[in-house]
Amino acid sequence: MDASVDRIAYPWGGRTPYSRDEPWPERVDMYLEDGVEPAQVERWLQTASLLHSDGDAMDIAVLDGRMVGVRGRVEDRVNRGRLGPKDLFGWQAGASADRLTTPLVREDGRLVACDWDTAMERVVARSRQLLAERGPGSIGFYTTGQFFLEEYYTLAVLARAGIGTNHLDGNTRLCTATAGEALKESFGSDGQPGSYDDIDHADVIALFGHNIAETQPVQWMRILDRLEGGEPPRLLCVDPRPTRVARRAAVHLAPRLGTNVALLNALLHEIIRTGRVDRDYIEAYTVGFEELAARVQECTPQWAAGVCDVPAARIGEAAELVGTAERLLSTVLQGVYQSHQATAAAVQVNNLHLIRGMLGRPGAGVLQMNGQPTAQNTRECGANGDLPGFRNWQNDSHVADLAKVWNVDPRTIPHYAPPTPAMQMFRYAEQGSIRMLWISGTNPAVSLPELSRIRSILGQDRLFTVVQDVFLTETAQLADVVLPAATWGEKTGTFTNADRTVHLSDKAVEPPGEAKPDLAIFLDYAARMDFRDKDGGPLITWHDPEAAFEAWKRCSAGRPCDYTGLTYGRLRGASGIQWPCNEQAPGGTQRLYTEGISWAHPDLCESYGKDLVTGATDDVVEYRSLNPDGKAVIKAAAYLPPHETPDERYPFQLTTGRTLYHFHTRTKTARAPQLNAAAPDVWVEASAADATALALEEGDLVEVSTPRGALRGRLRVTAIRPGLLFVPFHYGYWDTAGGSGPDDTPGRAANETTITDWDPASKQPLFKTAAAALHLVERGDGRPAPAPTTTASAPARPDAVPATRGGASALTAEAGGADREEATE
Repeated sequence: MDASVDRIAYPWGGRTPYSRDEPWPERVDMYLEDGVEPAQVERWLQTASLLHSDGDAMDIAVLDGRMVGVRGRVEDRVNRGRLGPKDLFGWQAGASADRLTTPLVREDGRLVACDWDTAMERVVARSRQLLAERGPGSIGFYTTGQFFLEEYYTLAVLARAGIGTNHLDGNTRLCTATAGEALKESFGSDGQPGSYDDIDHADVIALFGHNIAETQPVQWMRILDRLEGGEPPRLLCVDPRPTRVARRAAVHLAPRLGTNVALLNALLHEIIRTGRVDRDYIEAYTVGFEELAARVQECTPQWAAGVCDVPAARIGEAAELVGTAERLLSTVLQGVYQSHQATAAAVQVNNLHLIRGMLGRPGAGVLQMNGQPTAQNTRECGANGDLPGFRNWQNDSHVADLAKVWNVDPRTIPHYAPPTPAMQMFRYAEQGSIRMLWISGTNPAVSLPELSRIRSILGQDRLFTVVQDVFLTETAQLADVVLPAATWGEKTGTFTNADRTVHLSDKAVEPPGEAKPDLAIFLDYAARMDFRDKDGGPLITWHDPEAAFEAWKRCSAGRPCDYTGLTYGRLRGASGIQWPCNEQAPGGTQRLYTEGISWAHPDLCESYGKDLVTGATDDVVEYRSLNPDGKAVIKAAAYLPPHETPDERYPFQLTTGRTLYHFHTRTKTARAPQLNAAAPDVWVEASAADATALALEEGDLVEVSTPRGALRGRLRVTAIRPGLLFVPFHYGYWDTAGGSGPDDTPGRAANETTITDWDPASKQPLFKTAAAALHLVERGDGRPAPAPTTTASAPARPDAVPATRGGASALTAEAGGADREEATE
């Protein structure tokens, strides 16, 4: 049946119910611009989603050399043809009139247009000057979670073996560094244990700090379809906001911010106390259980209730749910990752699965989720600072192996210390040891904590800043050189989603003006710098995306993320394929650890682990003593209170996060009219009880202040837990009169208020725990907050606010037809 559905008002579309262990039915979603019929489309070019980490496969519709729409790929394992709102409408940003189309350089304090030679020679000249005068440690690279694999790998080679710097990281440090760190702590290596297919088989799905309905909406469609079918799963939701997941959960826990470890320790306590552990699995495949049992012995639900402000009985119900599950699937995201004990908490979720033996079989797995489309590639290619191929920087044989792949002396590759995380890179820039910072595909002038400080760092005369981007972002406006980049649909490459599925994205249209693919920019820089290998040949020998992919395959060979069985030919026209894909697994690998733990042996592992309190790295002697046989490590952690807690001046807790209709700093989604209309400006969420206590009403203009700064937005009164404020972090200044930042009045960016602090192990910043005050600025006079009603931002009184509606509908071809998902569910 074909149906036209308003996918802003009904973001998850219609239901196609199915039962446990059955395949997920097909449903093809499509949106074409007004006046274009499917028969008019000249070409369909395959790709996958750019504006979240789900990896929804789709085709781009091309007519007269333009993108005119998208269509879900029904044959793909990830989405079976479904698309979310950002998939359906976000592609329109590429055709925006304000795209960067020519390089810019700073002259007399202003950015002026120039040609590519002028811009690149300026970058090269400064690079050579700094290398000669200050060495490779004076240059840093801060990149994205939205490039293609081929671009990350090229960047890693030129930064590590060309420049020789240890200062390379991605903005994935802000969203999913903890995912990789938690997997390394538990399993010795990065690599998602579970698969999206586990949703089809699980009888309990536990979501820890993961608002999947808004961050991975297609997988929420999958869960909704299971809930409407036979043998539906029971859901556990741990989230302080009234998310769509919370509304459908069998048990919803809304803990006080910063108490995840206390809550998880109580769940572990109850599972151990009731004997619901798999002793055979623990004995065969793990180390550390006795320490965990001792650590959580006193962590009763009653104790946790006092810490978390959650009823002890509800904690007991949650423990019963996960403890009696036959096949438990857990997912984890920013509610865990952006907190002061991020890695410690994420590791406890892994521990739940290890002590219950819930790994490596259908429905039993962990998804330490990603937040960006290619965050997995950032990590596996080494653009997050780790060595490519999940090699261990502390293992000399791993460094030598990588040096052999690159044909360089091992001493060329910096491995004298841990890789420099993003927050430390900006501190080095602030202190003056980093004098050149190349920022590609990210917007730290909006996305990093404590923005007044970040603007001050980027505005230093001594710091030479290169920004490579699609638009003149707030960060680009502070740059010395701006390089115009091609975006999704304008270049070819591969990308890997959160469950290790690799997709090919074909070039559909030409980039505007003189904009170039990011790979071409990096190759140009490498050629101009004349980087050489140890024999005097070019360090980087590839010149196009497919050749770069083949080079990456050689680097990945024999490593956990082995791509050697993949080719562009295999990926073109078919479903995405999960790595590892090699001679032993020519069809890819659905889930890891089906026959024990693969990569935790001291000679093979990516990491020897860290102290979860201090972040200090363990060495090989400690690790070999703990885990000589390469088993999974059950690592216990004690609860520690947040570093900043409410007081009389700042009586609230403040958390920040995403909304369904936007991505990061809105540079793309705000240029898609349907998405921007659904959430056009910043807002502040508070509970009905707190609003009443402060005599505040829906739509009032309020100010949120912290010890670092303030923002203003309209108030949305919701069912959020009392004492907590929520602000979406997407909103900056590029579409305001200020342009690059606020004037003398409080701004609208959430990160004006957030703290410069990070998790000790993953080095991920804390966006979820700050103390704040809330004050009235002016009455709203009946004007509602610009927040969606379809999401976790739904008003406490639905009748008091007009429902969110869209201006365009998407076409859905459903298998058998089904009822639409009600916006007021």
